Amino acid sequence: MIRRATLDDLEDLVRIENRCFDTDRLSRRNFRYLLTKGNAETVVDVENGVMRGYSMLLFNTGTSLARLYSLAVDLEFQRMGVAGALVRASEDEATRNDCVTLRLEIRKDNAASIALFKRHGYREFGLYTDYYEDHMDAVRFEKSLTQELAPAMARVPYYEQTLDFTCGPSTLLMAMKALDPSIVLDRMLELRIWRESTTIFMTSGHGGCGPYGLALSAYHRGFDVEVFVNDERALFVDSVRSLEKKEVMRLVQEDFVNELRSVPVNIHYGVIGVDALQQQFEQGGIPIVLISSYRIYHEKFPHWVVVTGFDERFIYVHDPFVDKEVGKTITDCVNMPILRKDFERMARYGKAGQKSVLILKRRVETPKGALEKLTPTRAAQGQKTTRAGSR
Repeated sequence: MIRRATLDDLEDLVRIENRCFDTDRLSRRNFRYLLTKGNAETVVDVENGVMRGYSMLLFNTGTSLARLYSLAVDLEFQRMGVAGALVRASEDEATRNDCVTLRLEIRKDNAASIALFKRHGYREFGLYTDYYEDHMDAVRFEKSLTQELAPAMARVPYYEQTLDFTCGPSTLLMAMKALDPSIVLDRMLELRIWRESTTIFMTSGHGGCGPYGLALSAYHRGFDVEVFVNDERALFVDSVRSLEKKEVMRLVQEDFVNELRSVPVNIHYGVIGVDALQQQFEQGGIPIVLISSYRIYHEKFPHWVVVTGFDERFIYVHDPFVDKEVGKTITDCVNMPILRKDFERMARYGKAGQKSVLILKRRVETPKGALEKLTPTRAAQGQKTTRAGSR
């Protein structure tokens, strides 16, 4: 019989874990936390009062993504169909939690497990190098739990931010790499873009990056870029208390905007809706969107993600932040499915509900003299647009 695990199963779970794995074991403390406090669900296979195996799911808050974190079958019950039953039970559990994608990592040398998941319809979608304690690589697998979904996806390489305050540069790196494969994703470029586009101050730590500085960094690296913001006020000033810091942030933004006016970059003062965002994506644009991290991380700070795809129900994003403290890996942060209605609520920051989107596209050379002929156009669902470079 397969059922959900409880704290009464703790001893049996630890016993199976220690019998099945020599390294990367979950401890008693890990199990206790995941059974009681973690955003997780564990199912167990019990026959005649004996636990034969377990599988553990982690859920990605704010998204419709689940990860099969661990699966183990006690040695004497292997090759009896227990693992397959646990896989199916895990998929059912993920579906009950409104998840549409289930992912996992498997040791590259674990041929039996790789074969098991391939038989159950999982596809390989990446490699995580030096993942296990003994430095073995992990193969990443995923399965769509809603077969009718057929998302339109862009091939956006993933880059993990290396510092707490470099989500903006990291998303810009991913978007640029998707449009120009010659771009090299490395920490030096991440930090260079941060220096170019930082707002100087942000809460009590290092400055974050706003849309105007990121737009300049993208433009100077050969990309066409459009900026969508819902008003002209300085962004993020509510994140600091000092009046002096607020004024510095305002001046930094004013300087970015003045520089943008000297180059052919559109600044749209208005809101771009999800449908218009998808239209830009279908025309070859890669959107970078400012969100409030609260719905994912339960902390209120501005955060940038890059949009990688759309379908009828979901928007897919790469999140550059990998929250390792709660057991997340890159597998949890790639092509994260977020319900459209949830994404619209998420894509704003602060009490003022500030919204910001960048659209990156391949550079299209403007014919000489054409800038003088450009006229402002209205932003999608918005108010007005200024053409940097035209007065």
